[in-house]
Amino acid sequence: MKDDLRLSISYRSILEMSIPISFAILVPQLNYLINSFFLSKLGVGYLGISGITGVYYLIFSVIGFGLNNGLQAVISRRAGQGLYKEIGTLFTQSIYITLCIAGLGILATYTITPFIFKSNIDLSIYNESISFLSIRIWGLPFLYLYQMRNALLVGTNQSKLLIWGTLSETIANIVLDYGLIFGNFGLPKLGFNGAAYASVIAEFIGMIVVFGIIHVKGMNKRFALFESWKIDWKTTKTLLIQSSPLVLQYAISITSWEFFFILISHDGRMALDISQLMRIVFGFFGIFIWAFAATTNTMVSNVIGQGKNRLVKPLIIRITKLSMGTTLFIFIPAMFFSRELLSLSNTNIEFLDMATPVLKVVAIAILLMSASTIWLNAVTGTGNTVINLSIELITIVLYCIYVYYVMEVWNLSITWGWGSEFVYWISIFVMSFAYIKSGKWKGKVV
Repeated sequence: MKDDLRLSISYRSILEMSIPISFAILVPQLNYLINSFFLSKLGVGYLGISGITGVYYLIFSVIGFGLNNGLQAVISRRAGQGLYKEIGTLFTQSIYITLCIAGLGILATYTITPFIFKSNIDLSIYNESISFLSIRIWGLPFLYLYQMRNALLVGTNQSKLLIWGTLSETIANIVLDYGLIFGNFGLPKLGFNGAAYASVIAEFIGMIVVFGIIHVKGMNKRFALFESWKIDWKTTKTLLIQSSPLVLQYAISITSWEFFFILISHDGRMALDISQLMRIVFGFFGIFIWAFAATTNTMVSNVIGQGKNRLVKPLIIRITKLSMGTTLFIFIPAMFFSRELLSLSNTNIEFLDMATPVLKVVAIAILLMSASTIWLNAVTGTGNTVINLSIELITIVLYCIYVYYVMEVWNLSITWGWGSEFVYWISIFVMSFAYIKSGKWKGKVV
């Protein structure tokens, strides 16, 4: 483990951090892809229902991700400043915060969510969705603790260690999915709910492995982890100030996606299945993009912590070039061989006719995302997370207006509905780029 955690802005430094993060994101996306494949075997509509339940769980997941990003930026800033012992206090307080949020998420799922779903979706979809979520939501505490470990490892330039916890969780999830959905390996056949049990158990396993790695690598001692379990209100306040705008930003973003899926469900189960497949495409093909985004957050914060503000823009431009260059390898086949790629998952002619133009739209949207996400995470790295929230709020308003008019008022096809991604990513880029270029982030104290 390196003694000096200050980072350079070289391409090598960027890739050394982003490649392990890419693998850590790739493995669960493969897991999610395989899980969707298993669920599609249960019959028409189950893939779509997993989209509604998946986006719902993702709302709570990104709340933890928001805290993760805020924590990651602060940890990286302390690493750049050489204040290593403060990292342990930050980590401990983040655990308290996330467990409180997890408790609220579980309570909401059993009390508020059934009323919201019942008034907005078909009864058959409602019953299976609520049954699934009442099980799935119990994985939230394990997921949050797992995410906090991500912030610690990435923020301290130890991203290569991400792989082991992620790999163990994914293997467990795939094995348990196959066993619990279909009744293999002597396990009970639970169908759709089997996927929920599998995910909860896998998240618990991933959490245990990750904390074991932290202990074995001596990070507990180096960063004073768990030396004190006393509540530190000053540190908690710092984390909440940094993270709460991000938490709200991500929650609003994914809630709008749930709104989108509910509107899509009005067009029938096939439209819902296609949209869920597009969501999988976004997640799978966005692996390197999100890795570069996480790298941007950490490296921008670290460089600012070193007092080298002049290097921030060149760093962002370098990461943007790598992100867009990598995405072109995904864009070309998705754009020009859409039908052939889709036929690998479904050979139904009606499905292919409806899904092919949607995939072309998604391919362009992913290319836009490859630049926009980098600049948005650069804003996060500067520490001014209120700007992140402002950018997201404006974007979501435009997004929801577009989706509502296209899907509900004008009743256009889902291809036009997915055109909302153009509105989203172009808006994100324009505002993030303008903020970084303005230089107003300089002098922000975290």
